[in-house]
Amino acid sequence: MKFFLIYVLFPFFLFTASDVSVDIIQSNLKRIYYEAHLTNQAWERLAVLCDDYGPRLSGSQNLERALDWINDMLLKDGFDSVWSEPVMVPKWVRIHEECQLIYPRSKSIPVLSFGGSVSTPQRGITAEVLVVNSFDDLEHKKDKVKGRIVVFNPPFEGYGKTVQYRWIGAVRAAQYGAVAALCRAVSPMSMNNPHTGVMHYEDSVPKIPFASISEEDALLLERFQKRGITPKVFLNIHTADSGMSPSRNLIAEIRGAVYPNEIIAFGGHIDSWDVGSGAHDDAGGCVASWQALKIIKDLGLRPKRTLRLVFWVNEENGLKGGIKYAELHKHENHRLLFEFDSGVFPPNRIGFSGPDSLWEKVLSFGDLLRKFYPELKIQKGGGGVDISPMTQLGFPGSSLGTNDGGKYFWYHHSHKDTPDKVDPKDLNDCSAVIAMFIYLFSELI
Repeated sequence: MKFFLIYVLFPFFLFTASDVSVDIIQSNLKRIYYEAHLTNQAWERLAVLCDDYGPRLSGSQNLERALDWINDMLLKDGFDSVWSEPVMVPKWVRIHEECQLIYPRSKSIPVLSFGGSVSTPQRGITAEVLVVNSFDDLEHKKDKVKGRIVVFNPPFEGYGKTVQYRWIGAVRAAQYGAVAALCRAVSPMSMNNPHTGVMHYEDSVPKIPFASISEEDALLLERFQKRGITPKVFLNIHTADSGMSPSRNLIAEIRGAVYPNEIIAFGGHIDSWDVGSGAHDDAGGCVASWQALKIIKDLGLRPKRTLRLVFWVNEENGLKGGIKYAELHKHENHRLLFEFDSGVFPPNRIGFSGPDSLWEKVLSFGDLLRKFYPELKIQKGGGGVDISPMTQLGFPGSSLGTNDGGKYFWYHHSHKDTPDKVDPKDLNDCSAVIAMFIYLFSELI
């Protein structure tokens, strides 16, 4: 009779009599939800992480000090295991950057070098500007490029499409003889705010300095050009590539009570760019995941499977943390890899990539989760950069998506990515959804 009742209520789970009851599942989800909203502890921890330790670029002391603090806090939280695993990460350093419009008038131009950019000569570069709106436009104007600073001014048409100019722009400009390149911020809302990020060089093409300027300044330069005026700019950038530096992935676990060797690994990347304090990208993802594990622990829930919280390093400019994790743990029985790196806004979807046999079960979680979050969808296609070395080996991957209302890329990789941009309620909601989802996956898969 017990099996029949459960089957009628939730035929998608196909429980056996030894499984946890539906009533207990629903009760624990409710407990998770309310525990997540009792305080703003998650936001307070986010603020300390971002304010006290600042931006956390790979290879920096800020990152290592932040990891020390998190390690101490994880131990105080009382998880079953806390440990770190050494990772060698690239160390690129921003030293000085300056950009000035010197013709047809004088104006300071806010600038942020892209991660990995080489330096200008010691005394900088003074050169005329050529503004282009696309790679096709660059191709049409290639005879005018030599000796100039190319300014890429593409409109924002979604991050995936527009970020190509940041990634490969220096190579495309240099192949026609540009002495440097600038790129309009990859953002729908610049507000005189350049945005940094990783870029790419090719050994067969000269390496030229490459940096971000704001939408407003890119458009200003374009307007001059359209009036028949050729602007002239002074650019002075100094960076250093210091090779590889020691860092670590940080890990905490609650051991599974029934299947301790079956692992659900989840988290975010603790490194950030060296501007702002990386609140949305991805301190918020790390803290929400951390809080999710703490909620489960504080409620005294003992999951069937091992829940493993991971703070991956070096997502922004190298993926060394994700690669090292896969190297060390690819032979373990991971039932799921889960990543949160979409900005802390109202949670509205969980993506999943894995075999059809698991997909049907994960899809059925939606009915339970929507009792708390009516707009939440379960959809195919989930994963993330940090977990990609594992999902490429065939392990299932999942991710939390949020409804940012177009705002995430206002702050992304810029000075504006600070804790005041994160709503404490949104952070609590993201923590709750992660905790509920990994709990369901642990108990019902």
